Amino acid sequence: MGNVIVVGGGAAGMMAAYSAGMCGHKVTLLEKNEKLGKKIYITGKGRCNFTNACDIEDFFKNVVSNPKFLYSALYTFSPDSMIDFIESHGVKTKVERGNRAFPESDHASDITKALDNGLKEFGVKVQLNTEVKGLSIEGSTVKGVVLKSGKELAADHVVVCTGGLSYYTTGSTGDGIEWAKAAGLKISDLRPALVPLNTKEAYIPEMQGLSLKNVNLTIFDEKKKLYDSFGEMLFTHFGVSGPLVLSASSIIGKTLQNKGKLSAFIDLKPALSAQDLDARILRDFNDNMNKHLSTVLRGLLPSSMVPVFIDILGFDDGRQINSITKEERQSIVSLLKAFPFTIIGLRDFKEAIVTQGGVSVKDIDPSTMKCKNIEGLSFAGEVLDLDAFTGGFNLQIAWSTGYLAGISI
Repeated sequence: MGNVIVVGGGAAGMMAAYSAGMCGHKVTLLEKNEKLGKKIYITGKGRCNFTNACDIEDFFKNVVSNPKFLYSALYTFSPDSMIDFIESHGVKTKVERGNRAFPESDHASDITKALDNGLKEFGVKVQLNTEVKGLSIEGSTVKGVVLKSGKELAADHVVVCTGGLSYYTTGSTGDGIEWAKAAGLKISDLRPALVPLNTKEAYIPEMQGLSLKNVNLTIFDEKKKLYDSFGEMLFTHFGVSGPLVLSASSIIGKTLQNKGKLSAFIDLKPALSAQDLDARILRDFNDNMNKHLSTVLRGLLPSSMVPVFIDILGFDDGRQINSITKEERQSIVSLLKAFPFTIIGLRDFKEAIVTQGGVSVKDIDPSTMKCKNIEGLSFAGEVLDLDAFTGGFNLQIAWSTGYLAGISI
């Protein structure tokens, strides 16, 4: 059995160390932080949505980058496997809306404890506060790692699980991506994903703090529709955020970086056709002929949106219902069905939940997570060009790729 070093004590690293230990290898897990699983503690707002208990075929539909690459990993170690792992290590779990799995206690620390128990079970040696500077490679074979202190640690196999660039404060500083680059591996362009978006119009910050529920967001690159989905979103001091927007950012990121701006529209009344909405507004108008438009619009819109809405229409504040023409009513309907704004950029990695891009999966064997060109080297987790929507999918990618990397040594 071999001498294995796993670099990075996050989700992928802990699982890789566990599964390598399970196979009888002598495993050392190196982590530069003072504790393992630092990012796990903050996922799901501290509750840790550790996987998604959906059907595996549905899982692939939620993977944004390179879903086909994950077939071996997910079928080897599925969401059900992860739930079984957590429960078999003393932590009860529960499944909530959207198949999101959590520890029953709602404490992320319980997930880390379960993994810690797994590491102890197979005698994995954990070295905290130990920063790796790079890989030791001779020819096309890994010989170990070089620590920041200058000391070299020999290994028969190294698994790199250093994460991406999101959540910099947890130690995700892109180190493994740089090591892969130095070793000649291809790196897919890096960008923040599951991240809020910057917008152009001055009226968006005027609605800061307003949350919209049950709306439809559509995003276009000129006439090409890039994104169309229903859910919740939020206006902020810089632009837009919330579940709809975070998911959109993963789909539109590359095009946005290339084009610089994209057009977006919110359907504020997606349950009604334009015709039905017009009929409803006409009824409201007929019942309130002598009232101000702003008063009647409060029955259709959140109050903080009303002044912005009227301003975009170009109407005076004091406009009365009895003075509004049929054409003007149609423009109100049109704006309710397509409230416009312009997206001009992604927010920074500091605000991103995951990193899009990383070590190209073309250089990695999907059935083992081993590097195709360098012997004794594997990669797992967010360091790879793999990302998915929110809901436990990204953590499961880390568990699955880590597990497969460990058992394939």
